[in-house]
Amino acid sequence: MQWKIDELGVSGNEGASLEFYLRHTAQDSGTKKVNQSITYSDTEGNAVTFPDPSVTVDCGVVITPEPCPVPINFTADGCEDFLTVDLGDTYLESTGRIVELSVTIKNVCPNRRTALGIILTETDCSGKEHTRGIKAITVPAHSSSGCRDILVKCIRFVLPDNLSITCSSGTGMCGARNLKARVIAHNIDSEYNCCGTIRPV
Repeated sequence: MQWKIDELGVSGNEGASLEFYLRHTAQDSGTKKVNQSITYSDTEGNAVTFPDPSVTVDCGVVITPEPCPVPINFTADGCEDFLTVDLGDTYLESTGRIVELSVTIKNVCPNRRTALGIILTETDCSGKEHTRGIKAITVPAHSSSGCRDILVKCIRFVLPDNLSITCSSGTGMCGARNLKARVIAHNIDSEYNCCGTIRPV
């Protein structure tokens, strides 16, 4: 951008202001400098100090797990109506497993909700565990006349292959993964009410 003024401050103190609009074309957030560079010159050789304005850009959180593939160039020559091209190797993208667990909570009293927690870990070659997920579930109360078992089904965990620490041969879906699940369960509701201060929700 170039801005020229014929005369400024000839008969007295004068000023000039320039207003312009910006469009953010990058993909990242943060503090952005408005001016990459700025220069000033006049016939009298004056020097001017300009501020260094910036704007804060918030693009939100955007994740692109699968970038666009790199193109493979080839040419179909003139008058060539058939050609054979070997595009080389390609690999499966965003592979992983979905683990679906079920658990039976034993001897649950009637009219009491249950808090159920599932902790999933993966074991590496040295036996060290790494977290892979946690689920906290409220199991509704049942109204049977006595205690009964409750089956909780379809508790799902997602295991992307980029987190795999397999010790077996093969990578990605071809390797075995050693997993552990821990279960925690306890009653939410209780008949105990300390001096009437507890309100059931």
